[in-house]
Amino acid sequence: MRLAVFDLDGTITRHDTLVPYALGFAARNRPWRVPALLLVLPAVLGHALGIVDRGGLKSAFIRALLGGCGRKDLDAWTARFVEHLLRRGLFARALEAIQAHASAGDRLVLLSASTDLYVPAIAQALGFQEAVCTGVRWDGERLDGNLTTPNRRGEEKARCVAALRARFPGVQSVAYGNAASDLDHLKLVDRGVLVNGSAAARRAAVRAGITCTDWR
Repeated sequence: MRLAVFDLDGTITRHDTLVPYALGFAARNRPWRVPALLLVLPAVLGHALGIVDRGGLKSAFIRALLGGCGRKDLDAWTARFVEHLLRRGLFARALEAIQAHASAGDRLVLLSASTDLYVPAIAQALGFQEAVCTGVRWDGERLDGNLTTPNRRGEEKARCVAALRARFPGVQSVAYGNAASDLDHLKLVDRGVLVNGSAAARRAAVRAGITCTDWR
């Protein structure tokens, strides 16, 4: 058995997932909430100035579009969103890699900065044993929208991989990611693979001994 860790957005999926998830729900169920995106502008400015981190920006976006929405409505949308994503939004090579690891008896972990509104559902649909992602707070049956965990990106992703390796001592590990920010955790495994990386990310990956490939 090996530990096989996959990033989600841009590695398995062809595009970001949070924006279409939140906008799709709002457009279909709460169209009057779409103009509330203007409320995110202070967070966008704060992020540009280095005052608000990516987690704060993500939380502001979620609160603007989904804050106060009911669990039942969001669960129904998650099922629809995931079904559509699996039909049209995944790289065929990613699915082949996941299946190869599953056939080999490897432990599959989906590690994503995207949120637990839908990442666990994607993980379950694709046969992953575990999902590690950014948590979002609920107030009873209504979505609060603040984060309950650090944003699972960059150094935080590396911390999660280190924790996974500590849980499985002596087990060989492989990880797949697509962004320069993924290089931190790709360096921590026995075999790191950069998928569809930018030119700059590829150069940095080569210097770090990380394999580069393209998935379509």
